[in-house]
Amino acid sequence: MKGNPLRMVVLLAAAVVTTMLSLSSCCASSPGGGGGGQLLHPVILIPGSGGNQLEARLTDDYRPSSLTCRVWPLVRGRGGWFRMWFEPSVVVAPLTRCFAERMMLYYDRDADDYRNAPGVHTRVYDFGSTSTLRYLDPTLKVLTGYMDVLASTLEKAGYEEGRDLFGAPYDFRYGLAAPGHPSQVGSAYLERLKLLVESACAANDGRPAILMAHSLGGLYALQFLARAPPAWRAAHVKRLVTLSAPWGGSVQEMLTFASGNTLGVPFVDPSLIRDEQRSSESNLWLLPTPKVFGNTTLVFSQRHNRTYSAKNVTQFLNDIGFADGVEPYRTRTRPLGEVLPEPGVPVTCLVGTGVDTVESLVFGDEGFDAGPVKVVYGDGDGTVNLASLMGPIKAWSDSPAQVLEVVELPKVSHMGILKDKSALDQILRILDSINLNATSTTTYQF
Repeated sequence: MKGNPLRMVVLLAAAVVTTMLSLSSCCASSPGGGGGGQLLHPVILIPGSGGNQLEARLTDDYRPSSLTCRVWPLVRGRGGWFRMWFEPSVVVAPLTRCFAERMMLYYDRDADDYRNAPGVHTRVYDFGSTSTLRYLDPTLKVLTGYMDVLASTLEKAGYEEGRDLFGAPYDFRYGLAAPGHPSQVGSAYLERLKLLVESACAANDGRPAILMAHSLGGLYALQFLARAPPAWRAAHVKRLVTLSAPWGGSVQEMLTFASGNTLGVPFVDPSLIRDEQRSSESNLWLLPTPKVFGNTTLVFSQRHNRTYSAKNVTQFLNDIGFADGVEPYRTRTRPLGEVLPEPGVPVTCLVGTGVDTVESLVFGDEGFDAGPVKVVYGDGDGTVNLASLMGPIKAWSDSPAQVLEVVELPKVSHMGILKDKSALDQILRILDSINLNATSTTTYQF
């Protein structure tokens, strides 16, 4: 998930700082036999926030803040397109500012929807392929691997890119909105995902697909399924597998909105990226939900002498100086967390536990800009709190129509779940049970 796209920098921090000194429709047999003619249910990988490459091009309407931003990058592709996320030079000042102003979203009150910065066009290319979510920068594979280990593990188990293994990248800055509100970019993604699922099923003799979603991708996948007709779900989706899905948001998002979040990467002024992080529609989606966190104090401000919980996030947004976020949060995104709909297909949730995770923040007399003076940690996967990972889906276990399996992975982090052997073993077990047409009872593991 994201604090914003910079969440992915946490993957790069150690290596980048050390080497660059910068911010630098349906059954089949077991995986392993796909290449031998045995049939598999297709798998579609849905990344988390910041989990795939994003391209941009600049038009005459772009108003850069500096000459550097006007000319950078010097080398661009056909039509002026260049990779905006992830490009390692963005972690070097002053290019951080250029990156931030191009990644900014703006809420259009009249249209009740989000849009790019003026003069910045963006695209997600190679949709359907896993290429843009394996590595965030294909020229720095060692440093920018994301779903590379997971995809390679599936290929070793018999899956093949473009045959029964697909990717569904998206513009992770955008989110979805509650019913009655437009969400042009997010809705367009759901339609592309629907067509990809249908195509994957058709290419595999009608066997329904397995959706495998990490972090924010789990929220997208849930909304995708909940908004689909039951008959369509039954015919096209065999199972939803989520990896570290932040069902109830994350306390860490409060830090992101308050002060900006560099995720421990040195030499970066968080104020340079805070506005961009605040502008992200998906970040609003990832704020802690009242349903999960209730009245628990998440933030205390000594300067304001005020506590903030998930139930007064609107006050929090006003006090940190982000009044522009109140209306879209209140009307568009908060309702998405008030009711967690059943996906209507069998679900397996893999969650990491036992990793120190931000549980509450104290800001001093200098205010929110100075960052927290105290951070209290609790249980979770290092990014998402345990209450968010587990709590919201408990109700599904009581539903006779909803098959649910929850698998805890001790000491597995939010990003580690994509590479850790215990997580990969569980994923292969799930695929084995599906592809062998094994009948499995609902399990609920805590």
